[in-house]
Amino acid sequence: MPDAQHRSSPRLPPQHAELLVLSVLAEAPSYGYAIAKHITARSADTFKLPPSQLYPLMTRLEKQGLVAPSWEEVKADASDDDAPGRRRKWYKLSAKGRKRLAQRVEAHRRFTALIDAFIPTEPQPGGAS
Repeated sequence: MPDAQHRSSPRLPPQHAELLVLSVLAEAPSYGYAIAKHITARSADTFKLPPSQLYPLMTRLEKQGLVAPSWEEVKADASDDDAPGRRRKWYKLSAKGRKRLAQRVEAHRRFTALIDAFIPTEPQPGGAS
């Protein structure tokens, strides 16, 4: 049996991945790699959003008008000033994205409250240990 360090990360369902990405972007604009790293760090390495899941999600959010993209040219520290840099796509949460985030948060809270109603707060007498 693998130890905790070698277990694979759970794959986030699309609605949860969207909630996390929108939450990160509500804090500040960011770019794909930084969004993924932020989610991994905030979840203590529990959630990892691989590029194969992140970038299709970002494309969908962009098409739905939930995020507004912009481009930045990034140069390596040691690069020649005249040399072209690579392009980095930044994402900013739109007003529509803020509304969707509020909806996702509310849906999550309702679902969590429903599940919590089934979980006993204290061990039940005669229950299994």
